[in-house]
Amino acid sequence: MVLLRGLQPSCTRFNQSLFRNSSRAFSSACPDGKAIVVERHGNPQEVLKLVDVPGRTLKEREICVRMLAAPINPSDINRIEGVYPVGPPVPAVGGNEGVGEVIAVSEGVKNLSVSDWVIPVRAGLGTWQTFMIKEETDWCKVRKDVPIEYAATTFINPCTALRMLEDFVPLNEGDLLVQNGATSIVGQCVIQLAHLRGLRTANIIRERSDFQEVKQRLEGLGASGVFTENEAVSKEIVGDLKGAKLGLNCVGGSAATAVMKLLGENGIMVTYGGMSKKPITVSTSAFIFKNIELKGFWLQKWMSHHSPMDLARMTDYLLGLVHEGKLTYQMEKVPFEEFNTALEKSLGKRGSVMKQVLTFA
Repeated sequence: MVLLRGLQPSCTRFNQSLFRNSSRAFSSACPDGKAIVVERHGNPQEVLKLVDVPGRTLKEREICVRMLAAPINPSDINRIEGVYPVGPPVPAVGGNEGVGEVIAVSEGVKNLSVSDWVIPVRAGLGTWQTFMIKEETDWCKVRKDVPIEYAATTFINPCTALRMLEDFVPLNEGDLLVQNGATSIVGQCVIQLAHLRGLRTANIIRERSDFQEVKQRLEGLGASGVFTENEAVSKEIVGDLKGAKLGLNCVGGSAATAVMKLLGENGIMVTYGGMSKKPITVSTSAFIFKNIELKGFWLQKWMSHHSPMDLARMTDYLLGLVHEGKLTYQMEKVPFEEFNTALEKSLGKRGSVMKQVLTFA
């Protein structure tokens, strides 16, 4: 089955009851739009459909947001497949992250105005659509002096990197941390945020034909060292980049073992992903003689214990670094009309590619 052939919208109108005017409506309205909908869980190339979404008048405390950009994240794919632990019931609009511009507000809206840029404050709101209607409290205002692709991607990955650096181990200038998945956006952010704090980073990446090119790029971001898994296990090769206080794992399997090899006594490894879909195996000696700890991090849980103001302060700091040229990572902008291509790349069907970010005209 060919997904969204030519991006011709289906005549189906998604969840019309959600978009009809209520008995208490106000003058501000949101126009008709289009959305990528997850009809059922399964293969993303088989269960997604482009549909028309009828506009409607806003209810009290709602705003209408014209989406500017929204990425395709691995967690988005997992939700579509039905393997992510949480997610909205289907059918549902796909996408959990993005940035949009407020184009209409209703009565009761106090803190947002037309032309503000906003990002969702929780997952499951459905960002793969041209217009969104949600309550004011579902959004966080962000600065507008950065490229839209950075505003669209600041929540999940850069915020995850920042929280893991700050919430698990007190780190002082000169301290070492080790991570796998260093070419990911989280990995690139960890390198740069650590470098700004005077921390050293040992970065583990997979064996690849362009290893030297990737190594040079990561070192240009501030990496202290870049190694393959085999090199990380051989402590002679990594030199003094061992004895780390903090380890970050997004891969699992042997890549997680490589991180633990470089942890020092009382070191902590934080797992925030499992890209290899392989379990973490820990040696008995690592527990007994190094007394390492294993912990996990999930940004959605962090958000459940913090306020939108906490998110606003965090994103303002990170986007400030973007504005100053101190935080950068690789992305590819793709027009919403070329969603098929962006999805194929995100599924790894076109080799190793950059983060795909949908842009809306």
